[in-house]
Amino acid sequence: MTEREVTILAIESSCDETSVAVVRNGDTVLSNVVASQIKSHMRFGGVVPEVASRHHVEQITQVIEAAMDEANLTFAAIDAIAVTEGPGLVGSLLIGVSAAKALAFAHRKPLIPVNHIAGHIYANQLVEPLQFPLLALVVSGGHTELVYMEKDGSFDIIGETRDDAAGEAYDKIGRVLGLPYPGGKKMDEMAHEGKETLHFPRAMIQEDNYDFSFSGLKSSVINTVHNARQKGDDIDPYDLAASFQASVIEVLVHKTLRAAKEKNVRQLLLAGGVAANRGLREVLSAKMAQELPDVAVLIPPLSLCGDNAAMIGAAAYSEYRKQNFAGYDLNAHPGLVLGE
Repeated sequence: MTEREVTILAIESSCDETSVAVVRNGDTVLSNVVASQIKSHMRFGGVVPEVASRHHVEQITQVIEAAMDEANLTFAAIDAIAVTEGPGLVGSLLIGVSAAKALAFAHRKPLIPVNHIAGHIYANQLVEPLQFPLLALVVSGGHTELVYMEKDGSFDIIGETRDDAAGEAYDKIGRVLGLPYPGGKKMDEMAHEGKETLHFPRAMIQEDNYDFSFSGLKSSVINTVHNARQKGDDIDPYDLAASFQASVIEVLVHKTLRAAKEKNVRQLLLAGGVAANRGLREVLSAKMAQELPDVAVLIPPLSLCGDNAAMIGAAAYSEYRKQNFAGYDLNAHPGLVLGE
């Protein structure tokens, strides 16, 4: 492929954010517009798929126009249209895929399907160039994975959660504590004001693999809360948050460091919505600096941790260079696995 500039319009609609971005050469963001639905889902305590789909339908055209206006470009300057094909909520994905196919057809542009998790990983490319081999710790509401990348576009999932994702556990415990949705952000804030007075399990931390398990931890925390309420005892919610977060972070960091050492990587990437967690960012950075000072740690800014289209545009650039384009029969794949 020629080294000329490549400008990609990217669409992300896998869950409850409608986002469109224009990204140049996989590392320069010309625009990144995100329409959040959090307020709509807050009253339900979680994302309602039907409600999310309706919001995407209402917002997608406006967000596309806003992204193009912000980038100050016409479609003549766009080289390709990229879109999240999965994983995610099927109804939400379909809105983005349909919009991307319509744009690609109308403007005669190549269509690039992107894996949502790959997008989270490549969000780090918007910070600085990726150096291979690298290891990515992906932590979000639906995923907790360790991904080894030997080269650009190569994904090897060497560890993953066997049950609940870390972000899911955060939100469910937040709900038990009566916190507004999404509870993860508030839990992180509370953890920094509390102390680790309760000891919760560190599941699978000593096992000879890179997998995770958070359902037992979630159940332990919830049972502790319920038992205290039944007895009329008081548990400091800030100490509870601190104790829970300490358990999650210890397991994540322990396994990530061991994998980084054994795989002899050049970079460690943090990715996904939970990458915004202040505690995880601080502990992971400190431990890496202490035990693997020669390995560069990349952590995206908060604006690129949550779902956004800029990360899809970054990942799409790699696929564009390999000419990995889709036809107009592209469909949503809610259960899409990274690397497939």
